[in-house]
Order: sequence, then C-alpha cells, then structure tokens
Amino acid sequence: MKVITINKKALFNYEVLEKFIAGIVLTGQEVKSIKLGRITLVGSFVTIKDGEIFLVGANVPPYQPKNLRREYEPTQPRKLLLTKVEIKQIIGKSAQKGLTMVPLRVYNANGMIKIEFAVVKGKKQHDKREKIKKRDTDREMKKALKLRG
Repeated sequence: MKVITINKKALFNYEVLEKFIAGIVLTGQEVKSIKLGRITLVGSFVTIKDGEIFLVGANVPPYQPKNLRREYEPTQPRKLLLTKVEIKQIIGKSAQKGLTMVPLRVYNANGMIKIEFAVVKGKKQHDKREKIKKRDTDREMKKALKLRG
C-alpha cells in the first residue's frame, strides 16, 4: 500500500469519528495523474446525492495537458464506490447535526486507487490551540533529552 497524498488540514481541523474506505470512479488519464501524486484534497469534501456518495472539490490535474479532452474538468465530482450497507450506514451517520465527511488520504492498493474518508466533527479553536501547545512542549522535551544524551 503506497500512500499518495494525505489531507493534514482535515486531521487538524476535525475530530475523526469513523473512517471508511472506497474506490473512486476515474478515467485512465486521471489514474496516471494520481499515481504520479498530482491530486489535491485540500478544501474537498464528501457528499451524498440521490443515494450515491461523491467526492467534491478534489483537484486532479491532467496527465498530459496537450492531449486532453475539451470537456475535462480537474475539480469535477467523482463517484465513490461502496457497498449498499456502507452507504446506508454513512447516510445515517452524516444525517446527525454537526457532522460532515472529509477525505483523509488517497493511496494505491494492489494497483487500485482507494480513498479513505471519515465522518468528522469540527474542532473548537481552543482544542486546536491545546494541540499546538502540546506538540511544541513535546518537541522541546525531545530536544532537551537529545542534548543530554
């Protein structure tokens, strides 16, 4: 399993409640571009439309810009492939107030492009500050231990 990209901003801004793994409907050119690591998840989210789940806002630039279909849109919604049971579970979870779905990472598993997304709850500003403060103190402790040893 080779991780292609991680949405670090989502892990910082949201508290992960439950994770899901899905396949993505892509064209051949998009697969080649993603395998080269040219996908951006910042600002993207997962939504439900007509009982299907879509990835919205993920930017996949073209593999060969000069050899491109005219109707190609890099940020078009892409359908996620899940079982009916998983879709019903996700619809039930996301219906709760204050919860949303964001992609966490994209990876290559046995030649297939997979996406891991999560049902998340937004963090408060003071929670973010505490996390930054804890990270800084941990870094200082490691630095002090390294200087002693």
